[in-house]
Amino acid sequence: MSLSREQMLVEMGISPIWVLRDAPAVESAPSSEQITEEFAPAVPVVEAPLPVRPVQAVGDPVATAAQDVGALDWPALARQVAGCRACSLCEQRKQAVLGVGDSSPDYLFIGEGPGADEDAKGEPFVGQAGKLLDSMLAALDIARGNRVYIANAVKCRPPGNRTPEPAEMAACWPYLERQIALLKPKIIVLLGKAAVHAVLHDDKSLASLRGKRFEYAGIPVVVTYHPAYLLRNLPDKAKAWEDLLFARRTLREQQAPALPF
Repeated sequence: MSLSREQMLVEMGISPIWVLRDAPAVESAPSSEQITEEFAPAVPVVEAPLPVRPVQAVGDPVATAAQDVGALDWPALARQVAGCRACSLCEQRKQAVLGVGDSSPDYLFIGEGPGADEDAKGEPFVGQAGKLLDSMLAALDIARGNRVYIANAVKCRPPGNRTPEPAEMAACWPYLERQIALLKPKIIVLLGKAAVHAVLHDDKSLASLRGKRFEYAGIPVVVTYHPAYLLRNLPDKAKAWEDLLFARRTLREQQAPALPF
């Protein structure tokens, strides 16, 4: 049975439910949510430097991957990821998980890495965290495969679902970099610290990065919590909802036509 948008928000643990409107009614005071979304003060853009990758030795598989990936199309990229052995994560995987979704998306969501369910199915975010992510997307009236692409910082499951190590993210970076170049998303949403480290090369706390607009290769980037974290910390679901509203507002500003002087 399909859920209404209100039921999805309740499922996410967000209440009271806010009703979104494009503009306030005539002769009516704006609602608290309208003030949050439509009248929020401008947020300065933080121009994030492109990630600095460690210099690789000649013959290093990571360096070789970076050189080879830059010109690949989608089928060739999928084949190379499937056979990648650039780091030790390949030794225990069932399969590499490239990503899933719209090939010309508005939103690119980037998580941490595959878990056990994702490793078995070959698709990111299919476990409990994936169900929560789907509810978060539905609350924005979008869905995986429709205006959305979902990927991870690393393509193979870390043992015990641990956080990927910096060297592992560096090994997978050429693939993620190529995905971004092929997808050309209008906005990137980073889910958790591993994704922030991979794309923005920043180790600050998520609390200090939320609510700010970053840029990668000219694409707006916003930061929020990983759905797996939200399952363990239910009160922060409301903060994640604020981040999604911020992402949508940032996207709308990006798409708005420039006003003539």
